Amino acid sequence: MAETNDGPAGCFAPGRPQRALALLLRSRAVLSQVDSAPGAATATNDDRSRWVRALLVGLAAYVVSRLCVVAAAGVRASQLAVDARADGTPEPSAFETITNVLTSWDGRWYLELVRRGYPDSIPPNITYEQLEARAAFFPLYPWTVRALDVILPGGDTFAALALNFVLGAIAVVLVGLLARRLYSISVAARAMTLFAIFPGSFVLSFAYSEALLIVLAAACLLLLVDERWILAGVTAAVATGARPNGIALVAACGVASFFAIRKSRDWWSLAAPVLAPIGFFGFQWYVDRTAGERGAWFRVQSEAWSEGTSFGLTALANTAQFVTSPLASPTGALTALSMVALIAMLYCAWRVRLPWILSTYSAAVLVLMLIPETVTARPRFLFTAFPLIIAVAAWWPDPDDDPDHHRASWDRAGWDLTLVLCGAGLVAVTGLYAAFGAIP
Repeated sequence: MAETNDGPAGCFAPGRPQRALALLLRSRAVLSQVDSAPGAATATNDDRSRWVRALLVGLAAYVVSRLCVVAAAGVRASQLAVDARADGTPEPSAFETITNVLTSWDGRWYLELVRRGYPDSIPPNITYEQLEARAAFFPLYPWTVRALDVILPGGDTFAALALNFVLGAIAVVLVGLLARRLYSISVAARAMTLFAIFPGSFVLSFAYSEALLIVLAAACLLLLVDERWILAGVTAAVATGARPNGIALVAACGVASFFAIRKSRDWWSLAAPVLAPIGFFGFQWYVDRTAGERGAWFRVQSEAWSEGTSFGLTALANTAQFVTSPLASPTGALTALSMVALIAMLYCAWRVRLPWILSTYSAAVLVLMLIPETVTARPRFLFTAFPLIIAVAAWWPDPDDDPDHHRASWDRAGWDLTLVLCGAGLVAVTGLYAAFGAIP
């Protein structure tokens, strides 16, 4: 058989050992050059450094925003001190007053669940003044606080506030990871900063359940993007036991599964939407069994909280009231400003083509926000649609990528102004909640 010099077979043919050895050595040299390529290593190190800086900026913004919340609650403490001085009564301490602000309204009900659990019976025609109305609140947050209270000293109030402080920091990081996964490190840095100081972020310091929901929702969306279906479904199942609007993750899981099946016939993706609603239905079963009646949660929502459906009409009415009488009601002002922010965020989501999974989750959250008759568009509800904040960060021009330095300076000035407005809004919204309690 004739020898050949073509291809690998020829390299190792009899009589060609020198040629084979030379090619082998050359291959090893090429591989070693690839492994030790200075450009690739430098790029990796540079990305790592940029990501660390982005994290530090996002977490620093979070710490500053928490100081803004405490300062706004301190205004309420000053008001009560002045009133007590005028009435000749003992002045409450600033710490006590600020803590009362951070555990007011929904926080009070969650702490009642921590201390008493769910009621074993619910009276007919229940009102929100009766303690049994705590059955309207989902269990994951109070159960987590109760478990943490066993470990931490300082009581359940401290456990509730400490838990949310940590969850808020985790939420900032997860939002950054999601933005980096979908866009870039620059977008992640802007998203974390804007998320931290968005006016609705005051709930990260209150004894409310939004912080826990956002952490679980962000983790679930990351898992869906990475097509880790079972973990995403389990995370969504836990999240639907945290808040009613956690059910938005069921829609996100369904859309993710639809595209996975259409693209690659990945039938395992159905695990996510199948598992996702378990937390919601499990809570309904639990509260019904505990209270000894069917539909207990729905009855408490209807009777104690007078919650019906308006399909957005309440939001439109409150906005119209603000337009005609801007100073008539803080409720109208908050609704109108939330609607303006919502429109701007939706525009950004459209321009950057926010991925379907994140768009579906956000849309479901917004629908659940606008449907109720009593409580409608609010900064804290808009805040739970956090993928829209990522969309704003992605839409905003990056000055480093813009050769037109004059335009870049305007973009930078606009970004700085946005951050200032958000910080002012955060203080104002916290102050309104402190002065008036939760605003219907």
